[in-house]
Amino acid sequence: MRRADRLFEIIQVLRRSPRPVTADAIAVELETSKRSVYRDIAALMAQRVPIRGEAGVGYVLDSGFDMPPLMLTSDEIEAAVLGAQWVAGRGDPALARAAKDLIAKIAATVPERLRPVVLEPAVSTPPAWNAEPERIDMAQVRGAIHGGRKITLDYRDEQDRESRRTVWPFLIGYRDTTRILAAWCETREAFRHFRTDRIVAAEVLDACCPIPPTILRGRWRVEMEAAHKAYDRTSGSGTS
Repeated sequence: MRRADRLFEIIQVLRRSPRPVTADAIAVELETSKRSVYRDIAALMAQRVPIRGEAGVGYVLDSGFDMPPLMLTSDEIEAAVLGAQWVAGRGDPALARAAKDLIAKIAATVPERLRPVVLEPAVSTPPAWNAEPERIDMAQVRGAIHGGRKITLDYRDEQDRESRRTVWPFLIGYRDTTRILAAWCETREAFRHFRTDRIVAAEVLDACCPIPPTILRGRWRVEMEAAHKAYDRTSGSGTS
């Protein structure tokens, strides 16, 4: 790898990590020596790239650092196209449209030699599921999550029983053939998952959620991890 490419990759490694990254970890990923990483970090800092940290502890890239104009590798282009293909086939109408626009923008931005990677990709996703049309506007639901606003749901469960819930939404999850709205339910006073194809109606309220979606997501992940660990212990206790 050329040194210029390696400097760029170091910035990429630091940018995508929320925690300090050690020189050892960078060296392993870039298949170079730790000494080379130290020299490269020093060179980047000399060029006023806002990297903080020290040897043995790790390095972080301060927020707000502007990268040069879009420079994507062939693998990065294929990753972006593959993800956009998946969203185009499974996202709500607004997201599906945005995914198609993204592919078109990538094709118009990359150098001519890389355009076939976008327009004739070597990767693809399975066909989209033939799901029953949803009765709610998922773009509004996403807007409620971003705005931290409550939603009132009319929901029909797998036994066809209807209920009305006021929830604090924080995540839309995609499974193989369904979408799930994860939210804190005021009625149950607990986290609940609602299949979006079973939501009969949804009204976004003016009232804001008492807890921001980012905090709800963090608490939900902790609870899910604990539940998975408990399940693993239970399911493994009877094996020999």
